[in-house]
Amino acid sequence: MTEADDPTLARIFRAGRTYTAWQRRPVEASLLREVWDLARLGPTSANSSPARIVFVISAEAKARLKPSLIAGNVDKTMSAPATAIIAHDLKFYDRLPELFPHTDALSWFVGNDRLIETTAFRNGSLQGAYFILAARALGLDCGPMSGFDNAMVDAEFFSGTSIRSNFLCNIGYGDPDSLRPRGPRLEFDDACSVV
Repeated sequence: MTEADDPTLARIFRAGRTYTAWQRRPVEASLLREVWDLARLGPTSANSSPARIVFVISAEAKARLKPSLIAGNVDKTMSAPATAIIAHDLKFYDRLPELFPHTDALSWFVGNDRLIETTAFRNGSLQGAYFILAARALGLDCGPMSGFDNAMVDAEFFSGTSIRSNFLCNIGYGDPDSLRPRGPRLEFDDACSVV
């Protein structure tokens, strides 16, 4: 495997930004499918793949999402071409015989609520990050955020299921004129150590 070229690294990382304002360009469902087809390839514990995503696009669905948002997130979410509810399924382990067939991984989880919750949240979060990188790689911009009422979102979009929301990610083609200068990031020596 070779190193990614500079334009690819720029698109995904160096020039990738969190957008809060959007161009009036729709995001086609076929492109969202491509994003998932890339994101699902990222590693998860025992290939558990707990992420579940609802793409909120229609005016009706946005109206259902809006009451859960804090005031500062309403305009940027309502104007985004799509909003992904990044969630995780607490019953992910039911799919382990299919996804991790070479051992009885299902037995690791049955009755172990703490392990279920930790695994679902951690690996669903990883898949959410893969989702952002995949979207950027395919030419989309993202605006991931918290700042919403998880319980309201879960009641509205996941009622009667074992799926729980984690974070939201607005998706589309960002308005570059809306960007502020990039905030600083911690240097290696501030955040890392080699032992």
